Amino acid sequence: MLRVAVVGSGPSGVYTAQALVQQQDVPGVTVDVLDRLPCPYGLVRYGVAPDHEKIKSLQSTLRTALEHPAIAFLGNVPVGDGPGGLTPRRLLELYHAVVYCVGAATDRRLGIPGEDLPGSFSATEFVSWYSAHPDAAPGGFGLGARSAVVIGVGNVAVDVARVLARGADELRPTDVPDTALAALADSRVRDVHMVGRRGPSQAKFTTKELRELGALPGAEALVRSDEAALDPAWADPSGLPSAVRRNVDVLRGWGEAPLLGRARRIHLRFFLRPVALLGDGAVRAVRFERTAPDGRGGVAGTGRFEEIEAQLVLRSVGYRGVPIAGLPFDGERGTVPHAQGRVLRDGAPSPGEYVAGWIKRGPTGVIGTNRSCAKETVGSLLADAEALRARRPVEDARSALRATVRELVEWPGWLGIEAAESALGRRLGRGPVKIPDWDGLLAAARARG
Repeated sequence: MLRVAVVGSGPSGVYTAQALVQQQDVPGVTVDVLDRLPCPYGLVRYGVAPDHEKIKSLQSTLRTALEHPAIAFLGNVPVGDGPGGLTPRRLLELYHAVVYCVGAATDRRLGIPGEDLPGSFSATEFVSWYSAHPDAAPGGFGLGARSAVVIGVGNVAVDVARVLARGADELRPTDVPDTALAALADSRVRDVHMVGRRGPSQAKFTTKELRELGALPGAEALVRSDEAALDPAWADPSGLPSAVRRNVDVLRGWGEAPLLGRARRIHLRFFLRPVALLGDGAVRAVRFERTAPDGRGGVAGTGRFEEIEAQLVLRSVGYRGVPIAGLPFDGERGTVPHAQGRVLRDGAPSPGEYVAGWIKRGPTGVIGTNRSCAKETVGSLLADAEALRARRPVEDARSALRATVRELVEWPGWLGIEAAESALGRRLGRGPVKIPDWDGLLAAARARG
């Protein structure tokens, strides 16, 4: 047998496990998929907006993989230097090989004055709140702000802007937790400003996500054509890649459309770089510098400034990997150094240690990109199989984990969480509703597991 631990049960972790057990070259591979949370699926469960049912349906594909007889899901397993955490050295005592698929767990910061004022949050904090992540702040978000600024023009920025502008009744059929649904129902937000430092042709959102902003029944999407026209591609987008051209076409249509007078407005702003969050005790506005194309694909400051009122600011300027104690880490890139997925220590491959997903390549690509990324890492691991089998684990991994982890959540425990969330939804007159706290999740797992 070749016993492998995969740390992380999001798409990259599940695709890695699946590739290991479906290949034919090295027989007898078994995989334990370990996760810090008692629930599998990573960002598919806790990072996809609740109204994106098609993407969330990927959970059924991941579920099929985790039900393979050679794969076991083991949740509530901390890895690292936290309380009860399993160190990389300890994992190598229990498994022939360990593949770290831990993603990019934190947000990049703006590095500007006022960033930590009350009312300023990372987009991940907001997403965690409406996705019922058990680590989300228990107080949640009070949405008494009149005006919100979302800094960034990627798909996550579009998601949080859309949720802020969407009516609570439209989200009721989803699995959004009841506390978030109630806060959204009472929301006073009327203006959402989504702001990018470059132009429409350089925005990172997809056309599908972008069009959803214009399809909200209670909101309208607004574009300042004079501002967007600073982009050289605005007047004639014909030479752009097709996906970028579609984005520009959608934005141009909004810029030319008459006002509808709807209750909420989403303002898409371009060529504005945040320089400070302003406020005395709480954020009241964001100060931006107007930028202009520099002729080299970037932008330069113009020395002209503008303030946008905001009582709520959500920063969505990218994810960043965080180090795991005991593993090497490239602080500049936010990744683990590797060669074709093999972890490098002092420039040399570390026997038995591998990476896949965002912690390997950085937060790039779409969900499907993780398949090819996992395939490369699995290829390296299988090429090392003979050497890996020579280093025998010192004890049975499952027995050791059951003795070490305070409440190990195995697959029956996860099924208990699913059943409890379905029951909660029935009590609320809705479909399945996520349990938002650690105690509730573990109690549900305990009842079934």
